[in-house]
Amino acid sequence: MTQILLFPDPRPLVERLGPEFFRSAPREPGVYLMRDHADAVLYVGKAKNLRKRLASYRVANPDRMPRRHLRMLHSVERIELQPCADELCALAQEARLLRTLRPPFNRAGTWPGMPRLFAWRATEKGLDLAVTQAAWAGWHNYGPLGAGAFPLRASLARLLWCALHPEDGLAGLPEGWFNGRHREISTVPTKPAGRENFDDSAAHLRSFFSGQADGFSEWILACTSSLAHPFDRAVRDADLETVTKVANRKWLIPGPEIPAPQKL
Repeated sequence: MTQILLFPDPRPLVERLGPEFFRSAPREPGVYLMRDHADAVLYVGKAKNLRKRLASYRVANPDRMPRRHLRMLHSVERIELQPCADELCALAQEARLLRTLRPPFNRAGTWPGMPRLFAWRATEKGLDLAVTQAAWAGWHNYGPLGAGAFPLRASLARLLWCALHPEDGLAGLPEGWFNGRHREISTVPTKPAGRENFDDSAAHLRSFFSGQADGFSEWILACTSSLAHPFDRAVRDADLETVTKVANRKWLIPGPEIPAPQKL
């Protein structure tokens, strides 16, 4: 049976900001800053859909919400919205605001996180991909990326696998790669018959991290044009969208030149 409430749950933000504020919030990615009566920032959050996320703050149910959050909602006088181009940009903006403002009701992200670099190298066996905490000698190192280095490696690993092994597709990925689970070093292997394409992959990776994402995307699309399954093509397109968002960022940390691998 549904329990009938004798008294409705409190809605401090609706009373203070009005229902129209929540109805008019954009359905876009972005960040929101909750401010008090002195306009100090109490909390910073990120949302894939600002309107949907803000709707979760309309009701302050004392039985379902931690006391800490209840205190915050009763202290908020204004909510500032900052729409962003996409969720990745919103995540980066949230991280910057947290480290700069250190709001009292945020617990995570208010101090600089552990630096992460994306590193790769070409060897006789294939392309080695890794996420590191410091630049490795003999590797191409890019960063710092923070936690974003892990989804970048996952997307690049899937793309490079499909480019070098289009006949296998996603079904042939090493165990765990589809879900982004990798060892310290993940190797996209090459085949003697596909050596020319492998050499192209190293050149396109270098150009990709120098800001030339279009050439990398065109090469991936050409190499994977034989992918027959719509699911494989959809994952490829989503991964291309993910990696091209970071292509123009100047993240190169110069390292020693890597000698070209010998022909097999």
